[in-house]
Amino acid sequence: MTTIHAYAVKEAGGALEPFEYQVGPLGHDEVEIDVTSCGICHSDISMIDNEWGMTEYPLVPGHEITGTIAAIGAGVDRLKVGQTVGLGWSSGSCMTCHQCMSGDHNLCGDNEGTIVGRHGGFADKVRCQKAWAIPLPDGIDPKKAGPLFCGGLTVFNPIVQFDVRPTHRVGVVGIGGLGHLALQFLNKWGCEVTAFTSSASKAEEAKSLGAHKIINSRSDSELTDAAGSFDFILSTVAVTLDWEKYFAALSQRGRLHVVGAALEPIPAAAFPLIAGQKSLSGSPIGSPATAATMLEFCARHDIEATTEHFPMSDVNEALDHLRAGNAKYRIVLDRT
Repeated sequence: MTTIHAYAVKEAGGALEPFEYQVGPLGHDEVEIDVTSCGICHSDISMIDNEWGMTEYPLVPGHEITGTIAAIGAGVDRLKVGQTVGLGWSSGSCMTCHQCMSGDHNLCGDNEGTIVGRHGGFADKVRCQKAWAIPLPDGIDPKKAGPLFCGGLTVFNPIVQFDVRPTHRVGVVGIGGLGHLALQFLNKWGCEVTAFTSSASKAEEAKSLGAHKIINSRSDSELTDAAGSFDFILSTVAVTLDWEKYFAALSQRGRLHVVGAALEPIPAAAFPLIAGQKSLSGSPIGSPATAATMLEFCARHDIEATTEHFPMSDVNEALDHLRAGNAKYRIVLDRT
């Protein structure tokens, strides 16, 4: 038996406390990772607070993990002890269904969430299926890489899945933990990038991250003037927007894509969608192959998350910092 030392929450909205649990022998296709650092995602807070109604307590959060492989199962052949890897929202999939066999492991009906029904990365060790431990290429800083495995992959995946092209005019709604990475990706992808932000103070920073233009998302006139402008709009915010104006901002065949988990339904009138052949879509994280491609893209173009760092022992202080809206733009807990 292996004892894992972690930080867990025992009730909805509670503080995290030191927590130990034991795991048995390593599975045939599993790896055990010595955690170096772990990002804090807003999804961790949603799970801590049981916003989605699927949290099991005690819960060890943390799904933006980097570390080194400490042990490998007998069936693991592409990874080795001591290798630096990352682990995101998913820690396993069935590997036999149509989705997995098509390369869409993230859409597997039996996809295992790293912090859903199991314990995550606010700990000294974590385990996962071998396919989901993604090696870090040269040029990626392990201390800053954790947020790429959830926040980064969440915004990179739709660029690949929906054939966003270098000639496209794209918009990013929300310049936060997801949006600041989306701006970098889309700029280096070759697109003309517009940042939609409600904060005037973020305008210059958005340009430094890759935005060519800025639209004040609180300005009805600026939103109205944007009608017919965009091939692709990526919404990264978890709030209700003036959806009619964003649909109107799409050009013919344009797509509004949602990765921010707004809880209110999105109203979409059928006729404007039909007349402009427009689309509304959403997506989760990407597959292991897409994650590896994203990391190579980041290494090639010097893309990284803007991070603030706390010792893992200060996890509650770090969570309070995120809850207060003060994170810029991703928080990382460091063990070493």
